[in-house]
Amino acid sequence: MEQRHLGRTGLRVSRIGLGTLGWGRDTDEHEAAASLKVFWEAGGSLVDTADVYGDGEAEYLLGQLVEGLVPRRDLVIATKAGSVPDPDRRFNGSRGHLLAALDASLRRLGTDYVDLWQVHAFDAQTPLEETLQALDLAVSSGRARYAGISNFSGWQLAKAATWQLAGGGSRTRLASTQMEYSLLQRGVEREVLPAARDLGVGLLPSSPLGRGVLTGKYREGMPAGSRGASGSMAGFVAPYLDEAASRVVDAVRTAADGLAATPLQVALAWVRDRPGVVAPLVGARTARQLTEVLSVETLSLPDEICQALDDVSAPVHRYPDQDWSTL
Repeated sequence: MEQRHLGRTGLRVSRIGLGTLGWGRDTDEHEAAASLKVFWEAGGSLVDTADVYGDGEAEYLLGQLVEGLVPRRDLVIATKAGSVPDPDRRFNGSRGHLLAALDASLRRLGTDYVDLWQVHAFDAQTPLEETLQALDLAVSSGRARYAGISNFSGWQLAKAATWQLAGGGSRTRLASTQMEYSLLQRGVEREVLPAARDLGVGLLPSSPLGRGVLTGKYREGMPAGSRGASGSMAGFVAPYLDEAASRVVDAVRTAADGLAATPLQVALAWVRDRPGVVAPLVGARTARQLTEVLSVETLSLPDEICQALDDVSAPVHRYPDQDWSTL
């Protein structure tokens, strides 16, 4: 699999990442092991998890598989901290919480360092400088090799990355930002992606298949066993089951038919090769599903197909993003 630099750093990662959101919940230890082996054998290296995935079970499962199944040196392990199961405070970016969470992650992962440590979300109740100091301490102590952020808006990303760059060698450059990005969710193109590209921060798209909708499996109804039919995940899928999304799904299906490919391959290739994107993160539930995901490596979309998909999925970006000077 092709390898790409993560932002403006020397770290190289596979251009498809393995997400573990469902490990310990939808994916048991046997499927997790099979998936990791398939991913590694295909040349995949970037594995993304978080301390809250499966209440820590995703990190634990990954830790059990590393070395015994896949050499640690062959993986780029990324995890996140900052989300908390508190109805009054969803995110905690305080230095104390983040560093304690990192130590707990390392214990579950069975390693003394992670390759990429990410702040899971912006915490408006904590000074940003304090949150960023936790990243600096994690890297300077050797517990993390690189640092990134997740779910930061454009201005939040720009402020964080600029603060880190202003410190020169005493602060850790942000390597990445993780955000949802697909043909059904192009909001990052408004401010996040331009800021990331300007500041040398690589984008790691989550939900690159539009929460599964772009595969086309919901075109004829609600499949049994799908996320959309799940009591816990139905609300996650529902926003992408409207008429506008259906038009995009139909366009992806038409493109796939013309290329003798699958809708999954077309949708994933589109986001994988967008400017500024480093590696879409795909959370396949089974090793069989992951094998189909990895087959996208041989597909590159023709320019005319990309343009057609761009047009049918184009978000409305007007003032102040464009044409403001003529108003």
